[in-house]
Amino acid sequence: MWRGGPEPVGARGRRFDQEALRRPPHPEPPPAGSRPELIQRYREVAAEFPVSDLPPLETAYWLVKPRPLVRGMWGEAKEAVAWLGEQLALHAPRFTSEAERDVARLARLVDSAAEDLAAGGDVSYGFYLERPSYLSLALVTCSPNRAMPELPCPVRE
Repeated sequence: MWRGGPEPVGARGRRFDQEALRRPPHPEPPPAGSRPELIQRYREVAAEFPVSDLPPLETAYWLVKPRPLVRGMWGEAKEAVAWLGEQLALHAPRFTSEAERDVARLARLVDSAAEDLAAGGDVSYGFYLERPSYLSLALVTCSPNRAMPELPCPVRE
């Protein structure tokens, strides 16, 4: 199974740069007696990471995000790659770099994604768009995920 989702970041650029919100919290909370700001920051990250719409730093962590943040789920890699190609074509006119809009380059990205998924890997692409905003596209293998096999594979709806 593959999951994917575009993530236009736009005005949330400062949030996008907050790496703590893009990675899961440490499994152990700060020890008792820690500085209050450290405890507060841990609580904030623990509450926000699972539901945050920010792209995680490690692609496999999309598997723990809630279903509304996922734009699709496919049983076949070719279906997931077709969706990726559609997203690239849809957003390419807004890519800030003319080189990124090149049709041959986009086709190579789709071909590369197909190879990566066939090998059991994940795919993650990011593009700056006009206005300014940022588009994150990710396809995550789930059968189980090779990078993080301990993450549960969500049930297809």
